[in-house]
Amino acid sequence: GTYPLAVLANANNVPFYVAAPTSTIDLSLASGDEIPIEERPREEVTSVRSEPIAPIGVEAENPAFDVTPNEYVTAIITENGVARAPYTRTLRAVSTREVPVRG
Repeated sequence: GTYPLAVLANANNVPFYVAAPTSTIDLSLASGDEIPIEERPREEVTSVRSEPIAPIGVEAENPAFDVTPNEYVTAIITENGVARAPYTRTLRAVSTREVPVRG
């Protein structure tokens, strides 16, 4: 996922950029904590080619993606421009633009 890469970049003072289409931006959410995360089948991480690689019946979580806290993100690059902190304002701007802008 993106999260561990962002943490490593931050720890080493390396800028971290996210590339995302504006179609993935949901301005109705107050924060990334509200993003619904699809849970994938546990068998995807507990077996390989239908052969178990973990104890039978073991509990496992398998989220389809992770959410990276915005404090680790330098900027979000979209087809309509670049959003930088404070993200509430700049994400709204790039989400509603019809003409791409360079940032």
